[in-house]
Amino acid sequence: MKIHKTIDKFIYILITANIIAMIAESHVSVRAIYFKAFYVFEAISISIFSIEYIYRVIYAYKKSKMKGAIGYITSTFGIIDLISIIPFFLSQFTKIDGRFLRILRLFRLTRIFKLGRDSASLKLFVKALSAVKSELKFTLFLSVLTILFSASAIYYLENTAQPEKFSSISESIWWATVSLATVGYGDVYPITVGGKIFASIISLVGIGVVAIPTGVISASFVEEIIKNGGRKK
Repeated sequence: MKIHKTIDKFIYILITANIIAMIAESHVSVRAIYFKAFYVFEAISISIFSIEYIYRVIYAYKKSKMKGAIGYITSTFGIIDLISIIPFFLSQFTKIDGRFLRILRLFRLTRIFKLGRDSASLKLFVKALSAVKSELKFTLFLSVLTILFSASAIYYLENTAQPEKFSSISESIWWATVSLATVGYGDVYPITVGGKIFASIISLVGIGVVAIPTGVISASFVEEIIKNGGRKK
């Protein structure tokens, strides 16, 4: 429908303006001058996004009754639409710690995903992720297990030599995570012979742990592209 395309274009422009406003608002000097303007713009934007959300729920209900409404609400973009407006209302009607609200404001970034509502590529990517959901869950479990094992091992190897840096297994999780992710910030590192040997092994294991989900997602994405190409033919 033509009206839907017009609404979508307007929403896309508003989303882009919101992202720009959020970036500008992060500057203390700009926020100090235009604080009220940012608040008013946010309130207007949230009102429009809320009306759009309600409209889409009603439209989905009219098309397929309750099944359609629930389908939209529980869909990827339906959840994104809801998450992008909830923080504002939470800040208005509940007494929540300000630091928590600052974290919630990051959800404003989810509005940018609304730009991909009609993107065939994004829908294909979401479908590819859904197809390998079980494999990704197992990979996550494997990653957590490896991190816990690494943190425990490095704690026993390095605690005596560096009690301030490897004071407990929970403190060692930071080292295990950055090592397995092959980031290696260098703020915490082993100094004993056993710790260095173990760290070398874990670094190599980390490459494999990171590569598994990458390979699984890539393979699924390629498979979906081939299927999609076959359907078009």
